[in-house]
Amino acid sequence: MTTIADVTTSGANSTRKGLSARHREWIAGYLFVLPDVLGLFVFLGVPMLLSLVLSVYEVNGFGGYNFVGAKNYIRIWHDPLFWKGARVTALYAVMLVPSLYVTGLGLALLVQQTNRFNAIMRSMFFAPNMVSLVVVALVWQFMVIDKIGVVSQAMAGLGLPSISFLGDPNFALITVVLVSVWFLMGFYMLIFLGGLQDIPKEYYEAAMIDGAGPIKRFRYVTLPLLKPTSFFVLMVSMVAAVAGAQAFDIIYVMTKGGPANSTSVLIVYIYQQAFSFGAFGYAAAMSSILVVALMIVTAIFFAVTRGGRFDHAE
Repeated sequence: MTTIADVTTSGANSTRKGLSARHREWIAGYLFVLPDVLGLFVFLGVPMLLSLVLSVYEVNGFGGYNFVGAKNYIRIWHDPLFWKGARVTALYAVMLVPSLYVTGLGLALLVQQTNRFNAIMRSMFFAPNMVSLVVVALVWQFMVIDKIGVVSQAMAGLGLPSISFLGDPNFALITVVLVSVWFLMGFYMLIFLGGLQDIPKEYYEAAMIDGAGPIKRFRYVTLPLLKPTSFFVLMVSMVAAVAGAQAFDIIYVMTKGGPANSTSVLIVYIYQQAFSFGAFGYAAAMSSILVVALMIVTAIFFAVTRGGRFDHAE
């Protein structure tokens, strides 16, 4: 006599038999990434859509909304400070991204051997990431302040000319970039370290048997096998530089975009327009353009590197 439990069990078995192992893996994978996708949609997608809607309104900050259409975007086209911020952002990214790549990879090569000394060095290089960016910016601001800063006094003790690191437009952005590199290089060191540890030692042994020295091993073994890691580092650092993920805290605390707007990256200018002048609609329009520009830059980077392969042959 067939019971309901038997029918249910046979139906479940038939369902499992109807799904191949590959399909079950796909379903499991999608279920694992579903929470992240939902989180990205709620905390990034929805605000971006709301910002796009807000960009066609003029907001007075007291709940008044006035539809202005493309007026905010036309204003952007004629705003010299916006284009100044775009140039500063591009310059900041051009200086920051290669610097992070070189320092991150260099530190990873320096401490890749597993021993107690290198473990201590890794912790020391990564330590700045455990401190708030605001605290980092305040400490560095005190160190490079004119006349009384540690760096200024050290330069004076060596007989070097005094430099206004944060007051001179020619040095302010460079100073901000150096502080950003100091703060972030330990994080990218760990990423490169993971990539280096994934390279099989047999490749290095084969290269040594063929007579390849350290430079050739690095050029023909390490760099080619680090292409996926390099792609990730360049992509993440570029997005962070353009979007101002770390730049805002450091720049706003140390210079507030000055002097003479020499460190006013777009994210700082957008913040000032929104929260200093109450131009929320205009700030939303600039944010929308920044997102579109970042998507275009990311697409170009993907096309140039072919998704991290950098060439046709792999």
